[in-house]
Parts: sequence; C-alpha cells; structure tokens
Amino acid sequence: MTPKIERFFVEHRPPTPCLVVDLDVVEKNYRRLRRALPLAEVYYAVKANPAPEILRTLVGLGSNFDAASAHEIDQCLTAGAAPERVSYGNTIKKTVDIAHAFARGLRLFAFDSEAELEKLAAAAPASRVFCRILTSGEGAEWPLSRKFGCELDMARDLMLRARDMGLEPHGISFHVGSQQTNPGQWEIAIARTAMVFADLRDAGVEPKMVNLGGGFPVRYRDDVPGLDSFADAIMKAMTRHFGNDLPGMIIEPGRCVAAEAGVLETEVVLISTKAYGDDLRWVYLDVGKFSGLAETMDEAIRYPIRTPRDGARHGPVVIAGPTCDGADILYEKAGYTLPLDLRPGDRVRLLATGAYTTTYASVGFNGYIPLKAYYI
Repeated sequence: MTPKIERFFVEHRPPTPCLVVDLDVVEKNYRRLRRALPLAEVYYAVKANPAPEILRTLVGLGSNFDAASAHEIDQCLTAGAAPERVSYGNTIKKTVDIAHAFARGLRLFAFDSEAELEKLAAAAPASRVFCRILTSGEGAEWPLSRKFGCELDMARDLMLRARDMGLEPHGISFHVGSQQTNPGQWEIAIARTAMVFADLRDAGVEPKMVNLGGGFPVRYRDDVPGLDSFADAIMKAMTRHFGNDLPGMIIEPGRCVAAEAGVLETEVVLISTKAYGDDLRWVYLDVGKFSGLAETMDEAIRYPIRTPRDGARHGPVVIAGPTCDGADILYEKAGYTLPLDLRPGDRVRLLATGAYTTTYASVGFNGYIPLKAYYI
C-alpha cells in the first residue's frame, strides 16, 4: 500500500470492488529487473495487466512486450511500442492472427509443435522463431503444467524443420511456472536448454537466444527469495552451461512488474455461520473468483488482506465471493483469520493484486460488471 494509493481511496472513495494501481511502482519494479539482469531484454507479459497506462509507462522505459493474442499485439502498438519490440509468445495461434501480426510488422514468434510451425511458415515467412520446451513447474504456486512446450528431442527436430521451411530458428524458450519460489528451477531448465543448443550446433544450426520466461515471484502472505537470488541463479547457470559464449537472453516478467503496484478494495457483503455455536464465520465479499480473483483457485495465490479493524481479536474464516456459484470460494483451507468485529459494509483491501485480476474478471457473470480499475 503506497501513500498515493491510500490518498486515492480516502479522497475518491470509489465504488467497490475496484483496483487501484500506482504506476510509480510499475516503473520501480521494471528498473529493478533491469538492474538485476542487465544482460537480458525485458519482454513484459502483457497478459498480467494490459492497461494502456501500464503499457505506455513501459514503452517510455524502453521495454519490449510478450503478447499472447492479436488484440494484445494491437494494444502494444497503440501504446507506442515498435513492432520489433513485440514477441508473439503464445504457442497456440490461429493462422489469421499470425498473418495479422506479420502484417503489423512482428517478426518474432513462439511455437512448440510441427503444426504451429507450418502455420508460421505460411503466414509469417522468414520470421525468427523460438521453440518452447517442457518444464516440470515444480516449486511454482501457479504451475503451467504440460499445456505448453515439447520434449528436448522434439525441440531439436522442430528447430531443424524451421530452418528447412525458410524460417530463422532463433532460440529456445521455457517457463518454470508462475510465482516460482525456487531459484534452482532455472538451473534445471537452462541445463536442458543448453543440451538442445549443443545438439543443434552439431546439426549445423546456431541458435542465438534463450528465452528464460517469467515466473519471478512477489510477496503475498509468505516471504519469497529476493529478485537478486533469482538473477544470481540464472547468471551462474548460464555461465556454467554456455561458458563465455553467452546467447542473447529474454525474460518475460508480468507478475513481478504489476502485482505489487495494485491494491483491490472490496466490501464485506455478508458474515454468517452454518450452524448454532459454530465459530467458523463465512465472510462474503463483493469480489470473487469470477470478478478478478481466479488465481485463488486451489487457494494457490494467497493475497494479504487488510481491514479497518486490524488489531482487534481475530477468528477463523472462510472467504467467498458474491456469485451464485458453489465454486466461488476464495479461501477455506489456507488458515485465514479476520477480526471478530468485522461487519457487513466494512471495506477491506487485498494487497499485491495488480497482476492477473482485471484480465481474469468475467464480463457479466451473474450480472456483475467487470472489475473497475484506476491507474494513478
């Protein structure tokens, strides 16, 4: 909670639920990344928060952008990003969207399958392409599973196929999972990437780039290692596996740029129990899984919560959203407690909510409008 956000809430008292993002924190986080990993180019993961205000701020700072769709590409270009600073990083793309990106000047594309490679060769000829390899996601609080990437032998063959199809086999990418708390996972992924590089060089292909993905964590309820720990692990692994001949490096941060810049204010709608004598209270908020808090699924991302009654005696709670859907329970097993004198109508704040909230909000589920956001 920055003083600027606090003043905004006091002076404007906006209707809830709402998100307020301090753009100064976005800038601070970007500059911190650049200092920690000066040899890596930053490609902001637009999906974390694509607000025009954030994109324009990052354009002014010289950032590149990782776009997941044709619409995100257009958002970046509208915000002033040059097309050569935008990567189409989604491995699942329609041919028409690839053609749209190519027509707008993009020349850097991700893939992880032969079918995707064929679409790229047809719709984005001679472009630079990078192949995503599988990772385990171990240590990540929001793992990305096996939906993206391929095994190492397939990655090698696909990169050779890219060359034969007239594309430029530019590099290898991976993602160790969002909110990754173990710096050692980059060591494992970099070692696997170096194996593919070696195989490709033996086959006459010289890749030029390693995309290290995102995943850099932020502090929610629990402490996480500092950014320098991850930067140190990455650079030691790159030096160990590539020696003095380091390839170019890309990082794709989203959460660690935007999350800590935002505070979500919500109103307590109802507090109830399910039985006489039950000490477990159910606290219903006017924001839930379908209005921005999708990352509470499986109670994975655990936001810090502040109330106007902090300091009073607390008791155990289940925290739920307002919709008529049984899945709209935010926290039941994570051990949250809230003040016993909390009342309906009280406004509470969820911290570090600047990333993956507005973009996860549904449009009209149960008639609730999308999460309103203010950028200051």
